[in-house]
Amino acid sequence: MDFVHQGPDRRLHAETERALYRIVQEALTNTLKHAGPAQAWVRVRYADEDVEIEVVNDGRGQADSDGGGHGLVGMQQRAALCGGELESGPLPDGGFKVAARLPVAGAA
Repeated sequence: MDFVHQGPDRRLHAETERALYRIVQEALTNTLKHAGPAQAWVRVRYADEDVEIEVVNDGRGQADSDGGGHGLVGMQQRAALCGGELESGPLPDGGFKVAARLPVAGAA
């Protein structure tokens, strides 16, 4: 796994910090469960008003998943509760990406 940190650290609302941690944790867990042999990358970028995270892997995606879990839905709900948004899906050349943007200040 590779980790990239961009921008100066910002003080985050506790709710946002917890959501970021759990989204990255779930995305990496999904990589282990569904991607097969894969490399994963995590990028955290701090901006003035928000923090963005991206978890990407080069595995086989979730084509072989039975869809019985709640991981992606849970990540979307966590992002929404903080006033943010999350997108996820397979990449055109293989692999899978989870990307979230959450406001630094937490939910409005």
